[in-house]
Amino acid sequence: MKKYNLFIAVLAIFLLYNCTSTRELYVESGNKKFARNINNAIKNSDLTTNVGIKVVSLRSGNTLYSLNSDHLFTPASNNKLYTASAALHYLSPQFKFETSVWIDSTYKDSTLVPRLVLVGGGDPDLYLSELELIAKRISKNIRSIDTLIVDNTLFDDVHFGPGWMWDAESYWYFAHIDALTFNDNCVDISVAPGAIGDKPIISLNPDTKYVEIINEAVTVEDTIDFKDLKIERRWWEHNNTIDITGELLKDAEEKVYYRNVENPALFTGTILIDILNIFNTEVKTGVFEGRKSSTMVPFYIYYSKTFTNSLTNFLKTSDNLSGELYVKMIGYVISGQQGSWDNGMLAIKTFLNDEVAIDTTKMRMVDGSGLSRYNLTSPDQLTKLLKYIYSDFIYNSEFIAALPSIGEEGTLKDRMQLIEDKNSIRAKTGSLSGISCLSGYAFTKSGEPLAFSIMMNGYVDELKPYQDLQDRICEILVGY
Repeated sequence: MKKYNLFIAVLAIFLLYNCTSTRELYVESGNKKFARNINNAIKNSDLTTNVGIKVVSLRSGNTLYSLNSDHLFTPASNNKLYTASAALHYLSPQFKFETSVWIDSTYKDSTLVPRLVLVGGGDPDLYLSELELIAKRISKNIRSIDTLIVDNTLFDDVHFGPGWMWDAESYWYFAHIDALTFNDNCVDISVAPGAIGDKPIISLNPDTKYVEIINEAVTVEDTIDFKDLKIERRWWEHNNTIDITGELLKDAEEKVYYRNVENPALFTGTILIDILNIFNTEVKTGVFEGRKSSTMVPFYIYYSKTFTNSLTNFLKTSDNLSGELYVKMIGYVISGQQGSWDNGMLAIKTFLNDEVAIDTTKMRMVDGSGLSRYNLTSPDQLTKLLKYIYSDFIYNSEFIAALPSIGEEGTLKDRMQLIEDKNSIRAKTGSLSGISCLSGYAFTKSGEPLAFSIMMNGYVDELKPYQDLQDRICEILVGY
């Protein structure tokens, strides 16, 4: 009996020990005071999550701080750091996307009625002003068009990446990936209060019949039994009907919501026809999907701004669509075949393995944006990339300039407000449910540049306390 009681006591202590929330910090090397400050910041935060951190001096190459830095984490949008560097490597800062218009080679006289083909070139930054420019060039020479065909075949027809969450499908960050892309493949829906008891006032940009709005929401004056406003496209039916339900307070400010569309290529073609009508060019039979034939000749090519402009938008606003278009464009440029996740990711991993010397068998990268939870990487690998870019990458200035900085428009606009020099942090955020990461560069008061990666996975609380801890660590880095 005594042996049995002793066994129960030992078992109870063992179970109690293993059920207690503990935090052990492992510092591989570096300045003890520096490490102590970061350790204290983590301890004082009283947060429970899986944390990995790596801080490297870009002057000496020494590791200044390391905590679980070889562990694999889901990076979320920190994955964009890999995509951005590979895109610069393969495409170059001067690269321009091409959106082209093709015409029947037999068209000689403006009195004839030709077919036109609009060919997508993977441009992630084609908006209304760009489409208006294309329409003006068409309408300058052609008054009537038989059919507008949209050619979306530069990339494959797989619209969503591996491991993307199916229930996020109508939102901006989950837009369809197509070679012919317009307005982020979304409609902008402005919602303002109406009279009490009436429906809210809805307006669209672009103003189009490509989507159908069913407005069943109500303007109310109080919050008794209040029903939140919901705006959702019927993605499960693969159509472009958008339901607006719930309630809106009479004093609410006008707000813009972004919802993606089914079949962005047809969306683009539909808007182009609308603009052509404004410019008095008629399209007789409408818009259809297809591809340019061998008998067609180029009529007009629209060239985007240089790639560095697109890259800045990609990193500072964390635009998922751009990242996936980069992957497929890389795949197309390198293979000469239709751009896809398969050939694009192969090229990106080849760059990371051969140029950056990251062992890609010890990481997992399946998309360009980080939207997939299948992605896995470590602070060691991310800081290795950042060190390579700073020291050896021919396009390091373009890369660093495109990263968000404190206080400017982008994902760091409201972060780290206690840091005086707003350019002392250049870093990429990364967030999914239960995931918050921050990786980039810190330029210290002593003049020593640092590369850092802070990765947090597996929490169930609100995001902000984890961002606050990252901000506090960045304050320590800058003050080093």
